[in-house]
Amino acid sequence: MDAPKTDSGRKPGRVTSFEVAERAGVSQPTVSRALSGSSMISDATRDKVLVAAKELGYFVDERAARLRRGHTGTLATVVICKPGGGARDVNPFSYALLGGICAAAAERGLEVLVSLQAEEDKLFGHFVERGQAEGLIVIGTTANRTAWDYFRKIGEKTEPVAYWGSPLGDLDWVSSDNDVGARLAAEHLAERGCKNVVCVGSSGSPQRQFAERADTFLMRADELGMKAELVEIEPGGDRRDQGRLAAEKLLSNNMDCDGIFAVCDALAFGVMEALQAAGKHIPDDIKLVGFDGIPASELTNPPLSTIEPDLDQAGRLLVEAVTGDGPHPSIRRVPVKLLVRGSS
Repeated sequence: MDAPKTDSGRKPGRVTSFEVAERAGVSQPTVSRALSGSSMISDATRDKVLVAAKELGYFVDERAARLRRGHTGTLATVVICKPGGGARDVNPFSYALLGGICAAAAERGLEVLVSLQAEEDKLFGHFVERGQAEGLIVIGTTANRTAWDYFRKIGEKTEPVAYWGSPLGDLDWVSSDNDVGARLAAEHLAERGCKNVVCVGSSGSPQRQFAERADTFLMRADELGMKAELVEIEPGGDRRDQGRLAAEKLLSNNMDCDGIFAVCDALAFGVMEALQAAGKHIPDDIKLVGFDGIPASELTNPPLSTIEPDLDQAGRLLVEAVTGDGPHPSIRRVPVKLLVRGSS
């Protein structure tokens, strides 16, 4: 079917600023100044231009305007994935954090270019140099050390770059307040009457946040008079599987345990699965607390108690770090809170 025609008989195309100028009875430069908010244009002229633009359905090409001013209006966010993995394999926490980044960028009128990257020969981070973005944010799994080494080098040459939870100690980063969160978990289990608790996590994982959470939890549990032990997760592999295997190890060793803190929600899901398969009742036999506050934690049976970081604040800190709206972080901690649900 033919496209509709205008009164003049021609097919409609993109309205130009020259047509707006003709309708308003002004010059094209006057239209540009009026629509950009220039103080050189009187209110009466600006109103006349706005009326003409509305009548013609003219919209300013914001991207082109930003490029003319030397700005892309875009931030790039790379989500590091496991080699061989795809979108389905990304930790749900990364998607939740990505939502916080997009929301913070939108508040500043910015768009977010998202790139999931995993394979060594396909890594790319030169978004700023190529004029595709004004800054770069890197998040994702710490299991892909090759990718983190690559983006470390990008950060040495490109400004601005910010990272969430980097496994590399010399990178600027933003992360959850792991110390406060782990203390909250230990104190909660103590308040629930637990005497023998286990931390499912790792003290030597490349995921530095895991070590911080485990160390603080064990220390605080000891201070509260609880017997506390660490059950190490197997390196590599899916987090849920790691949690399941850790719980099976705990059960096979007949460890006396009435409370478990899993250092991330995905691990807690596997722990819950193994405990229930063994006939353990949560929370009557064993109370369980996770960390991350991902949306799926509300959907387990029973719903998982968890430590939830403020991902809106996390997104703001990361966006501020690459837009110059705030101090560039060396280490910035995102506040956390305890969400008490049925598992504890």
